[in-house]
Amino acid sequence: MLIQACLNGSREPGEHPALPLTPEELASDAERVVAAGAQALHIHPRQADGKQSLNAQDITAALTAIRTRCPGIAIGVSTGIWIEPDVAQRLRKVREWKVLPDFASVNFSEAGADDLCHTLRELGIGIEAGLSSTAEVQLLQKLGLREQCLRILIEPQETDTEAALNNTAEIIHALNQANILTPRLLHGVDSTTWTVLKLALAHSYDTRIGLEDTLTLPDGNQTQGNAELVSAVMKQFVS
Repeated sequence: MLIQACLNGSREPGEHPALPLTPEELASDAERVVAAGAQALHIHPRQADGKQSLNAQDITAALTAIRTRCPGIAIGVSTGIWIEPDVAQRLRKVREWKVLPDFASVNFSEAGADDLCHTLRELGIGIEAGLSSTAEVQLLQKLGLREQCLRILIEPQETDTEAALNNTAEIIHALNQANILTPRLLHGVDSTTWTVLKLALAHSYDTRIGLEDTLTLPDGNQTQGNAELVSAVMKQFVS
């Protein structure tokens, strides 16, 4: 089972005192979460002003800094449409990457997912297919990408825990019915994080944890940072 650490996500500067934004902050934090047990990383590289970025220089800076401190660790980046709302521009920026991540997440709820996946494959970058509904499972099949992905991200977006669990069950059922055997990573967000994480472990799915998904520990107290969140998973749920 893979434990992926999602270090910063779309969190705004100042949302948490330990939120890593700069390449050096990401690298230092990466070193800590790997020591705590994380086996892969998911990051949202930033510009100098803290804004999320797909620009080649920002991708390069973040990946190079982390790989210097954590050689061999698999690193993925987001391609969320909110980072670059222009679909054509997003593709152009991805094609300009010189230093490549090991994988990139693609939200199948967003326009341009098909072309983006094909571009990532051309570059040799693994694809994490982000699915938040059964309709997106159907889209994955329709686009013929079911065999082309590194893993499936099951990502319920509901803030109500019961609704998130129900949606998760529907997505899992749809994947099973379609006989999609690609490795699965299941995670929640904010109020659903820890309950959904328990479900992931019960299914023996990969999962993730980090400040992107939650700022609190299972007991509801604010976490000190990403390494403490990873340690909580390792101590309370994996051991």
